Amino acid sequence: MKFFVDTADTAAIKELNDLGMVDGVTTNPSLILKSGRDIIEVTKEICDMVSGPVSAEVVATEAKEMIAEGMKLAKIAPNIAIKVPLNWDGLTACKAFASEGHKVNVTLCFSAAQAILAAKAGASFISPFIGRIDDIHYDGTDLIEDIRIIYDNYSFSTEILAASIRSVNHVIDCAKIGADVVTAPPSVIKSMANHVLTDKGLEQFLKDWAKTGQKIL
Repeated sequence: MKFFVDTADTAAIKELNDLGMVDGVTTNPSLILKSGRDIIEVTKEICDMVSGPVSAEVVATEAKEMIAEGMKLAKIAPNIAIKVPLNWDGLTACKAFASEGHKVNVTLCFSAAQAILAAKAGASFISPFIGRIDDIHYDGTDLIEDIRIIYDNYSFSTEILAASIRSVNHVIDCAKIGADVVTAPPSVIKSMANHVLTDKGLEQFLKDWAKTGQKIL
């Protein structure tokens, strides 16, 4: 499974990228706001840092303006994936971008029907928001499973990019179902290393080592 980092925090991206934990990055208007930086400047810095796709989102609401914004974002770097919302205007823009050879991330997906349309429009990635589905008392991972079955049935090349990841369990569930990519905040990715038994075992090893009176260095 590929790991995309869902942030515009370049220091956090660098830390994970140096460990080989970054296959791409996703940003959105909220993350750009949180970074406090200019969208073009920070996106260019991220693109220079990582070799995989970097999603940069349009903010226009009509297809014509989406296309104009997306084409400007695509000029930032060759590894830009233009991010569009999953509505009719977004699908129209997706088709235009895909026809020009640009990677497209279709975001805010909440149904399998939407995912089918995105694949037909040439999306490189479909981003189902599983955490937000959980918020309305449904199981967001059920949507990932439905999309996986449908895409496999018809050999769609669109990659399933599980988004709105809230926990380590979300990551594991998506891996078991067969999501191609998860995009998660740095904190979630780093917390995957944590386990109470690891901590307990390390504590015991260190206590026993201290009793030996030895040093390695």
